[in-house]
Amino acid sequence: MRCTRGLRALSVAAAALALFASAPLSRAAEKIDQGPNWTTVAQRDFYARDQGSRLIPWAWISALKQADGKPFMAESLDRYGYLPNPESSPPGLPVGWVVISQDGADMLGITCAACHTRQIEVHGKSYRIDGGPAIADLGSFWRDLDKAVGKLLSDDATFEEFASAVLGGGKIPEKEKALREQVQAWQKREHAIADRGLPKDRLWGPGRIDAVGMILNRLTGLDIGPEPSFLIEDNLQTADAPVRPPFLWNAALQDKTQWPGFSDNGDWLLGLARNLGEVYGVFGIVHPQKDPSHLLGFDLNKDSTAQYEGLLALERDIQLIGPPKWPRDWPLDPALASAGEAIFNRPTASGGCVECHGIRPGAKRMFNSDTWATPVQDVGTDSREYRGLARPAKTGALEGAWIPDTASPYHTPPLKPVDAAVHVLSVAGKGAVWQHFVPIFVTPQKRDEIDRLLSQPDGPPPRIAEAQRMTEALKGAFPAEGTAERASAPAPEFKYESRVLQGIWAAAPYLHNASVPTLTELLKPAAERVKAFKVGPRYDIDNVGLAEDQTKFDFTLQTTDCSERDSGDSRCGHPFGTTLSADEKKALLEYLKTL
Repeated sequence: MRCTRGLRALSVAAAALALFASAPLSRAAEKIDQGPNWTTVAQRDFYARDQGSRLIPWAWISALKQADGKPFMAESLDRYGYLPNPESSPPGLPVGWVVISQDGADMLGITCAACHTRQIEVHGKSYRIDGGPAIADLGSFWRDLDKAVGKLLSDDATFEEFASAVLGGGKIPEKEKALREQVQAWQKREHAIADRGLPKDRLWGPGRIDAVGMILNRLTGLDIGPEPSFLIEDNLQTADAPVRPPFLWNAALQDKTQWPGFSDNGDWLLGLARNLGEVYGVFGIVHPQKDPSHLLGFDLNKDSTAQYEGLLALERDIQLIGPPKWPRDWPLDPALASAGEAIFNRPTASGGCVECHGIRPGAKRMFNSDTWATPVQDVGTDSREYRGLARPAKTGALEGAWIPDTASPYHTPPLKPVDAAVHVLSVAGKGAVWQHFVPIFVTPQKRDEIDRLLSQPDGPPPRIAEAQRMTEALKGAFPAEGTAERASAPAPEFKYESRVLQGIWAAAPYLHNASVPTLTELLKPAAERVKAFKVGPRYDIDNVGLAEDQTKFDFTLQTTDCSERDSGDSRCGHPFGTTLSADEKKALLEYLKTL
């Protein structure tokens, strides 16, 4: 056993050194000032904290090749826009990617830092912005990984080379056969979600991802079906409503989160629930099943890879990230910014911003009474994300699952054989958090008694009082069943959150679906906004957003107008400030740089 572990460790180290040697040689990015609490120690933890993502064995992806023969992990995945992390262990991993040893195998996973760390370029100089929306292309990574593994299984010579690297040389047919079966089992699941979930005509592109769509796909499509694959392929749908990852500074203070504002937020428990949903979307695994030994009759953390301690640590890290400050060596006109502040504080009807984006008290939470209000309203922006919220799903292993809920009156309605996918997520997510903190087990003899007591008109038994308190605190942490009803109702409203704008200068492109490249363009009427623009890290600090000339990616986002509000790429909506004079817009932009 010791010899096996030693060989594996040497293999990991050798592979990592080979990848590190091919990492891009570039000057280190300058760290933007994000407040005194954002220390180097906190940054390192944020970059590499395990949250439970388990994508693929490290030995496999280390041996995997691109179409041109280079290692798949070459240059720290720079070609997808991921950023080098000099402190990674093993060396050569990008920011937000981790290798974790679990059950005797080293697995590659992803953390929230991969999608929430930004680097921009101004006049040839790079700047690192932690907690900012990454300008990275997860969709292309996902597609290319699927193609590379598919080639392994369709080309014997490619597989033999791969097997030799994974197994350490020497042709041993029995071991090669076992490895092929393991890769086939992995590929059956991951190819299903890549083939059915990723858009075929055009991927999301850099800086965008349909996070909610893929969370629903992974949970309902890959985790709750019958063994051994756990697949329910009918639940997999095209995730074609890409959005820009939100910036994380001040995220812990918001009283609502997720772009449609369906998730309550504002304290550590709600933050944990929010982050658990994120784990489900980025290659986390859970296989819930009926289990009478648990109070609710289900084990909602069965085979779960979610790392609750890590998720809580990440939430603490997020609380430390301050909004990025406009660098002192960039031009800024204080007098003009002061005039812009007055415009910002005008009523909305007069072109101001404060009514939607100002700091004011939000809803009080069980563990925090000082949240910031996050208004959720329909301002005419792209509606595509709501289509995905209305989707149904077969509930599989979760059929009949429920959680305590004082409003129902004592528990949520059990999941039907086919139910709203967001309801499945709500029950699975809230229940998993509840079960983790209230691990009550029962004997088979008590099962019938508990079921009887739950249906009593005089209320639930004392033993689930703690469960109800926890559920009340979690209420709204995941989309409710009514979200789907609202999305499909006649003349629906498509409401999205309005956040406090600290650090907004560093978060381009704008609107929830990233359809407007700069703040200058956002202050134009929708009909006058640019129809297409390149996406990349080069930044325009005059117009505040993406520069017109980009060379990092060969990608141009083609947007649609208000006649195609449901396209996923509509630049429509948010008419506020569009009627200001040119001088007023200039002043407002100068003030937004100071936030």
